[in-house]
Amino acid sequence: MPDQKGSLKKSQLEQAHLFKGVEYESIIGLLEDCPVHELQQEDLLLNRGETNHLLFVILSGHLRVHLELSVDPVTVLGPGEVVGELSLIDGQPTSAYVVADDHCHVLALNEKTLWSLVEASHIVARNMLFVLSRRLRHGDSIILTSQQLQREYAHYAVIDALTGLYNRRWLDTMLARQMGRSKKGQLSLCLLLMDVDRFKEYNETNGRQAGDRALHTLALTLRESMRPGEMLARYGEDKFMAILPELDVATAQNLGERVRRTIAEMKIFSLDQHPLPSVTVSLGVAQMADEDTAETMIAAAHTALAKAREG
Repeated sequence: MPDQKGSLKKSQLEQAHLFKGVEYESIIGLLEDCPVHELQQEDLLLNRGETNHLLFVILSGHLRVHLELSVDPVTVLGPGEVVGELSLIDGQPTSAYVVADDHCHVLALNEKTLWSLVEASHIVARNMLFVLSRRLRHGDSIILTSQQLQREYAHYAVIDALTGLYNRRWLDTMLARQMGRSKKGQLSLCLLLMDVDRFKEYNETNGRQAGDRALHTLALTLRESMRPGEMLARYGEDKFMAILPELDVATAQNLGERVRRTIAEMKIFSLDQHPLPSVTVSLGVAQMADEDTAETMIAAAHTALAKAREG
């Protein structure tokens, strides 16, 4: 059951019950790193009684669901349907065997990805509830109230669907944690705030999908530019922020300048591989002071960004 990369097609996602009515461009940044498993006929995907941490979306082929392998299946699932969602949500062992009925491809989503999709899209949340309503065990084994769902969403949803980066919620938590660590160890800490120049004009001129592609490409470029231990998040619609532990302000500014040049040179393409106009970013750097809180440090980064824009 080898993993495949780059085999996820728009048409396959559009037929999936979980993504019905969801814009492809709004979720591809979150899904592109999810593995696609290939199964041969009679391969066992889920083994009854074992722990499962994945939801599988059937892209092609069919899966049989057995209560016992020696008896006929209770159902056969086809393209667009999902399996594994109940055991992923309630943390209980799987209640059935799931076997490939023919040659199959399934998209595997982990907990973090699933709940980030639900947080990012009300349509995905609605679709997920629809899937659950059809798959309740004996009608009463899993009851999820809206408050329980909200708590789960808040716990897991830390990924931005468009870019695949951590989101503002994660950033707020992680910044406070890193500041405490740095103050305790008397270590330097910097914030790098990046803002896409004239992004509103870019959207108005080239269209929202082009803007989404620009942000997605920029996020990939930023991830490649960051070193281990440097933490990156999408801070707003066209803003990104990096937490830079153990860097002083001069080193952080050099890093920012290198990133700025790299972004200015990056190539942006539409989903059908047509070239799009490039973008540039402005950057602001702030170094933590002893009296800083997360709020004052972010404010200092905004002040530095405003000065950079003036220049």
